[in-house]
Amino acid sequence: MQQKWKRWSISSRKWLWIIVVVGLIAALPVVYDRLQTEKSSKTVEFVFDYRDLVEVASYRANPQTYIAEQLVRLKDAGVQSMAIYESTLDDLRKARRLMLWGATDIANLTETVIPENENYTYVLFSSPENNTALSPLIREAFSSLGIATKDWTFRGQQGLIIETPLEDATLKPLQPDPFTLEMLHDQGFNIVPRLVDSLTYNEASVEKLLNRYEELGVKRILFEGESVKGYTDDEDLNSVTQFADLLKQHGMGIAAIENIKKQQKGFNKLAYLLDYNVTRLYSLSEGDSSLSPEVIADRFALATKDRNIRMIYLNTIPSRDTTKAQITDSLDNLITSLSEPGGAVEQIKDNGFNLGQATAFEVVDSSFQRYFKLIAVVGAVALVALMISYFIPLLTLPAFVLGLLGGAGLMVLKPDLFAQALALAAAISAPTVATVLAIRKINENGPPLRSNALTYVVMSPQRRLAHSLVLFVKTALISLSAVPFVIALLNNITYSLVLDQFRGVSLLHIAPIGLVALYVLLYRGEFAFNKTGKLLRTPITLSWVIAAGILGILGMYYISRTGNGGSVSSLEMSFRTFLENTVGVRPRNKEFLLAHPLFILGAFLAYKYRNAAFIMIIAVIGQLSMVDTFAHIHSPALISLVRGLLGLGLGLILGVIAIIIWQMAEGCWKRWSPLLKR
Repeated sequence: MQQKWKRWSISSRKWLWIIVVVGLIAALPVVYDRLQTEKSSKTVEFVFDYRDLVEVASYRANPQTYIAEQLVRLKDAGVQSMAIYESTLDDLRKARRLMLWGATDIANLTETVIPENENYTYVLFSSPENNTALSPLIREAFSSLGIATKDWTFRGQQGLIIETPLEDATLKPLQPDPFTLEMLHDQGFNIVPRLVDSLTYNEASVEKLLNRYEELGVKRILFEGESVKGYTDDEDLNSVTQFADLLKQHGMGIAAIENIKKQQKGFNKLAYLLDYNVTRLYSLSEGDSSLSPEVIADRFALATKDRNIRMIYLNTIPSRDTTKAQITDSLDNLITSLSEPGGAVEQIKDNGFNLGQATAFEVVDSSFQRYFKLIAVVGAVALVALMISYFIPLLTLPAFVLGLLGGAGLMVLKPDLFAQALALAAAISAPTVATVLAIRKINENGPPLRSNALTYVVMSPQRRLAHSLVLFVKTALISLSAVPFVIALLNNITYSLVLDQFRGVSLLHIAPIGLVALYVLLYRGEFAFNKTGKLLRTPITLSWVIAAGILGILGMYYISRTGNGGSVSSLEMSFRTFLENTVGVRPRNKEFLLAHPLFILGAFLAYKYRNAAFIMIIAVIGQLSMVDTFAHIHSPALISLVRGLLGLGLGLILGVIAIIIWQMAEGCWKRWSPLLKR
């Protein structure tokens, strides 16, 4: 009965392959919808932090003149927008709108005794115009906090006394500086407000602020701090929903900052309430703004093309340069990186983008997409069952049936978890199955697995090369069969915006290697359990321990390179930049420099030398890496496809070169080794 069930399981593979193909065909319309979504936003917006500009100007002899000059330069370089924070008294002081003193300072200034029971803040406006515009704004802000204010004059200048200590008063957020808003708008800059969630949510105050922003043409909001506006009071006031309603009424969206340590609290909820009117933003830090213009330009071009970034945020900071004996900043460096020939603006335009206010993706979701996804789910489950069948044939049919039943239940209870789990399983299965089938093909046409087999005639080098290249193409196609399933299962705008992420990248990078190693060690020739017993009885030698240590170190380095946090050397970064500038899209180094050439060379050798099949354990890295490229949902699918095909092409060329070098080395060895033995 067991043998009959095993025969049924093995014969069922052809039906599973048919189901996989049907699932692939069903996934293609979903892939097309994603491609259409990715084409819907082609505008890139450069945003400069105006607070940084004011900070830098405060170290100049003529601050206002310096600001005016730099705004013109930034505008000419391609910066269209300025980020404006909710002001503080300290911001207004740096902008020379007013002067501030504490109780001790004012006692010294007026040559009086400091009051024993008063610790107030004293504000003196620098002009009547500033008093007229800012006094009501300051009074309103502190009044809403229950802090009293009163008029005050000093030497003919008008001011205010705020009945709270200076240290406390300078922390309170105020409405943005109206003079700055008007000036920037008149100069043609778009305004990108940065809102903070430090005070109790006041809907009337927020609506008044958004009304003013709408008059200035604001289309997108950024947040400062750990949470979005209204999050702190959301439990009591439902304030995030109120804020979302106001943003929708005023036609405003939000921006998601890339690679922040932790997503701002309430951001995902707000994005959902705004129907994902969200764009991704890359922020160049103050420290990185001093990098070479070429590096900065490449970063910006790569971000927009490869990671769906549509807003680029520029920062600068004053620094003390002892070699020049002056205060310097990185403004000149940033402007050069944008405006020079071959700079960021030119590269971005060459990649098919326009400069302007960033827009969110328009999600394309055809009416039949959900039905296509269901068929793709069945195909993905069949692919996983196929992988299991090559290791434990008896479980082929149970794995398929249980996969469908368990998947149906999980799809109802936790659809997001189900989609991610099945996408990960399919991503692991395809490169594993592809490489296992390649090994099986080598077993069929290569040297016999038993030493007492009949004499085997080795194929000619030309024939081995042809077989290796055909096997390489077939294996790549089977590995890439996971891609439509991954795209279909994770076709949600939350993944493109990195509000949700594909988890399990480390497992994807390990599991196929382990499974292929298991197959090479245990499933070639003798029954697996017989080989297992032999392995367990094999004595461990010092060489085994050393080899295990080396493999462990290499494995740790390999894992450190996976995912978004993987580190690369400066030499490799230079090489990546060279490839980006030369071919337009950077293929993955581990694919075309290592794994793909090893696959071709390994297959070529395995058709002659039986143990060369062990090379496939490393070669599978190239197959899984191609699938992993598409698992980065925030990267455009077409870019991922070009990257994978380019890696295959370059890897094929290097693989053929490796075979030629091997043949030459083997020929030299055959000719000269007898002389060495003598």
